[in-house]
Amino acid sequence: MGPGLLVAAAFIGPGTIVTASRAGSSYGMTLLWAVLFSAVATAVLQEMAARVGLVSRRGLSEAIRESFTSPAARLLSLGLVAVAITFGNAAYETGNLLGASLGLEILTGVPPNVWAVAIAGAAFALLWSGAYRVIQRVLIALVMFMSGVFLFTAVMVGPSLDSLAAGLVPSIPDGSLLTVIALIGTTVVPYNLFLHASTVQEKWRNVDADTATAESRWDTVLSVALGGLVTSAVVVTATPLANVESLGVIAEQLEPVLGSGASTFFGLGLFAAGLTSAITAPLAAAYAACGALGWESELRAPRFRLVWGFVIVTGCTLALAGGSPTEAIVLAQAANGLLLPLIAVFLLVVVNDSEIMGRFKNRRLTNVLGALVVLVVSGLGAYQLMRVAGLI
Repeated sequence: MGPGLLVAAAFIGPGTIVTASRAGSSYGMTLLWAVLFSAVATAVLQEMAARVGLVSRRGLSEAIRESFTSPAARLLSLGLVAVAITFGNAAYETGNLLGASLGLEILTGVPPNVWAVAIAGAAFALLWSGAYRVIQRVLIALVMFMSGVFLFTAVMVGPSLDSLAAGLVPSIPDGSLLTVIALIGTTVVPYNLFLHASTVQEKWRNVDADTATAESRWDTVLSVALGGLVTSAVVVTATPLANVESLGVIAEQLEPVLGSGASTFFGLGLFAAGLTSAITAPLAAAYAACGALGWESELRAPRFRLVWGFVIVTGCTLALAGGSPTEAIVLAQAANGLLLPLIAVFLLVVVNDSEIMGRFKNRRLTNVLGALVVLVVSGLGAYQLMRVAGLI
């Protein structure tokens, strides 16, 4: 297992916990199909991004810069990447820090503001070390622990096989479209494409492209499948809940199922989810922005540290400013689902560029799957925008 688990660590954050919990409490298991679609879409896009990194030995931003020959198109695409990913991840970081802090508040009773600073400091110190292997091992350990917690809680709920099977049949209950978009947005995360394209180069530094792409493909599929299973477990766990107004309420309402250990289990899982994402979001932003701007994308490079430092400090500042973390997280995930199609199109352009990819460029089936993902998320996003505008 390698960088694929970093991707899983990134998308199983507080946003996943909140969105999946709301899906389960509001619609039962009827939206499990959206989790399955999200996992398949993530695996398809992440495999492409990893292949770009392994074959071209460039980050995704750098590959986009090379693929777009028109100066205007290049400026527009890279400007969008640098601004949207960097500032977007700063907003994500707020939710990550708040989520991890609320998990520790559930466990200790200490106010989340105190924990937000401590968690931001821990993320800062780990990234400042510049030790890729240490970062990867910490994140993998947290992912495995978090997976165990949420899978255990799902088993304790005891869902029936008929309910699980029925949830895999696509349907959109009244009022659930924003939740569907948020479920997709919390799993198929644009910044993970930049993270994956860069980190695979560290894992398979001196390995030939054929071997590296084959091993990376298995790593991606297995890791994303684990992430999708954890998200599904959260949906199942939340099905007995009456209403998810806040993260603390989830822990309280799980007591009839898990007994007195409900708060401990949920708090530990939420903390692990927040911490993993609090580390990967700044890292991904640095890879994306530095690649777009032509800066050195190396863990100890000053400008690289400047970008991820900006994300952490901004996220911590916004977390200390207060506000509703639950609402902020859900809206951020929905907005992410709307941004995804554009980034996915950039990826498809690059991975079909013969000069960059050579014989490793996309085959017809992969292009069909990628185009299908773009069409589905674009359609859902456009439909939601029209509903907000009152056009339908």
